[in-house]
Amino acid sequence: MFPADTVYGLACDPSDRFAVERLYLLKRRSLEKPSAVMFFDLEAAFAALPELGSHTREGMSRLLPGGVSVLVANPAGRFPLACGDDVCTLGVRVVDVPRFAGVSRPVLQSSANRAGEPDPRRLSEVSPLLRSAAELVIDGGELPGTPSTVVDLRRYEDEGAWSVVRTGAVSERELIEALHAQYHFDAKVYADEIRAEIPAYDAFQDSVAAGSDGFAVRRILDLGTGTGETARRVLARHPEATLVGIDENEEMLAAARDRLPVDRVELRVGRIEGSLPDGPFDLVTSALAVHHLDDAGKAELFTRVGQVLGPGGVFVLGDVIVPVDPAAAVIPLTQGYDRPSPLADQLRWLQEAGFTPAVAWEHGDLAVVVARRS
Repeated sequence: MFPADTVYGLACDPSDRFAVERLYLLKRRSLEKPSAVMFFDLEAAFAALPELGSHTREGMSRLLPGGVSVLVANPAGRFPLACGDDVCTLGVRVVDVPRFAGVSRPVLQSSANRAGEPDPRRLSEVSPLLRSAAELVIDGGELPGTPSTVVDLRRYEDEGAWSVVRTGAVSERELIEALHAQYHFDAKVYADEIRAEIPAYDAFQDSVAAGSDGFAVRRILDLGTGTGETARRVLARHPEATLVGIDENEEMLAAARDRLPVDRVELRVGRIEGSLPDGPFDLVTSALAVHHLDDAGKAELFTRVGQVLGPGGVFVLGDVIVPVDPAAAVIPLTQGYDRPSPLADQLRWLQEAGFTPAVAWEHGDLAVVVARRS
């Protein structure tokens, strides 16, 4: 009996049939029902499941370790005692419990309660019968008390499809951020897809690049570099400048490396929600990256951008907005992932962050803002 990162659980050797049957008997759970195999290190999980495809591994890497259990295809029939009556599907859990970081072997696990009873957040909430039946009981104090979110990834490898089987500790918003965008932003087809969704894409990108005209630019930071479309156009306008680009999608950055001058560009894997590269920069650009943040996230990012700009530096922001006329909102958005804000709000947040902003270009639900650091 042990504390996970969600609730208290029961665990045993997943290859020991007697132990597994005993665990199920204690829980009054049918052996036909599956349980998860828990790992204490993500790389150990990948090593134990070599059949996992690259997309599935990437999705799991964005979710785990943490309060998520994933269902994955199990063509090799691994850990059959955990699979219930469907040996082709395996539940996998990788916990974030620092005290167990050195545990190298997986366990079959289930919550430390009888079927249908509440999930225990304290050891005292586990029935005395279950506590006395365990060979080892580890008290981890009070836990969050919400069981893991269960996500079905069996179709994720080929289709990018996933579904929530049980709501729990990780929100749908977090799942969308981790699973949706990174799968669907395919560098091989991105250029065609984005132009199909945004007919004014090239005019928009030209406006972002033109936003830095007239400024002395030697060092550039590009947020959400993607395939390098914005970086390519901006560098062409400032032939003496160097650029640092960040993006969380490694495949997109690989495509950017193929089209950008290697001697002038440094590309890094990173998220705009995290720490920005050290400044000072003369120019910060962002095209179609900020609308994924909520209102507070945008305002906070604008403050951090101001902190890495040098005196008189300029921030050129091009993105999807919420237009004044609802009929002008034509760009397809992903519910729960895309969160555009009204242009007026973003101008106010820029001013509060110490910028003097001006709208340089606007077309329907797209806008480009040039904001000079005050």
